[in-house]
Amino acid sequence: MKKILLLVGLLVLFSSHELFLKTDSYFLDARQTAELYLYNGTFDKSENTITRDRIVDAKIKGTDYDFSPQEADYYDKDNITYLRFTTGDPGTYLAGISTAARNLDQTADDFIEYLEHEGLDRMVREREGKGLSNQDVTEKYSKHVKAILQVGDETTEDHSATLGYPIEFIPLQNPYDLSVGDMIEFRLVYKGEPLANAVVHFGTDQKEAQAAKVNASITDDDGEFSFELNRSGHWYVGTIQMEESAEAGIDYESNWATLTFELR
Repeated sequence: MKKILLLVGLLVLFSSHELFLKTDSYFLDARQTAELYLYNGTFDKSENTITRDRIVDAKIKGTDYDFSPQEADYYDKDNITYLRFTTGDPGTYLAGISTAARNLDQTADDFIEYLEHEGLDRMVREREGKGLSNQDVTEKYSKHVKAILQVGDETTEDHSATLGYPIEFIPLQNPYDLSVGDMIEFRLVYKGEPLANAVVHFGTDQKEAQAAKVNASITDDDGEFSFELNRSGHWYVGTIQMEESAEAGIDYESNWATLTFELR
């Protein structure tokens, strides 16, 4: 039995920088015209749209379904980027979008505040140990988001597919085979390998999520963690993986990951 460390009730501050791939209802009909949308900010509010030049490797996959969005499939409204698509045959679908990397220059104080805000205390301690706390930094960051959709009543194994992103969550159970009160388990993969000892956070769009009170967990040696689906609604899991960079002119590289789904 794998040892999974749950930090139940931990107060985690929502990042104002996270990216989520969402939709109004994750339950769709076959051959239905639908929309996904990108929330860039928090799970409940998007602060700005995502320009098309930043969107890379967007895809929606299912059994005998493979959709690669084109420019005409997107539009922007009210700080949200929308993606239009039409479903195919019934089954579980996996949608994903990755963003091109960008660089961000930060003062030493701003970077420490940012690390503390995101719960990256390990990185704060490492910088202190190396005498880097007073040095300004350049961070290279990119974001990788997924959503699991259910088309019709027939569930399939497509929820567990990997999309080839630098970091991504892999559900070990199909959420559309689960009910309120069930446990769900995920594996976090970074550069193709399970990522151990990573802090991940999860929650719903209920009131406690809006108040920035969420649960958190630490991945085990196999990169896995689990939690109870204790209510219906739109769920998410998220994490940030940051490490020192060997690239010239870049001090740190961060990869952000989120995954969303719905529980009835």
